[in-house]
Amino acid sequence: MLVVVQHTLTDPPAAFARGERLQRGDGAPSGTRVLQFLPSQDGKLVTCLWESPSVEDVQSYVDETLGDASVNLCYAVETSAAFAEPPRGLAERPSVAA
Repeated sequence: MLVVVQHTLTDPPAAFARGERLQRGDGAPSGTRVLQFLPSQDGKLVTCLWESPSVEDVQSYVDETLGDASVNLCYAVETSAAFAEPPRGLAERPSVAA
């Protein structure tokens, strides 16, 4: 299933530092991985697209990892109505150093 996470960052520096763990998938539940990372220009909001067996797995993982640095709204994507096109101007997924 696809899951969207809308992060409202309450402590952006801490959230971005902790978020590196999410990007690497450190400690992620089985079958859960981030596909897209879309931060706002002002650094206060982030939207991510995940693949996971459940919304609950993603919600628990991001809440645990980001702690009080972010409020996270997670929801399942209605894939029968969704669409996507590779956007121009976005980089390929970066490798994050361990």
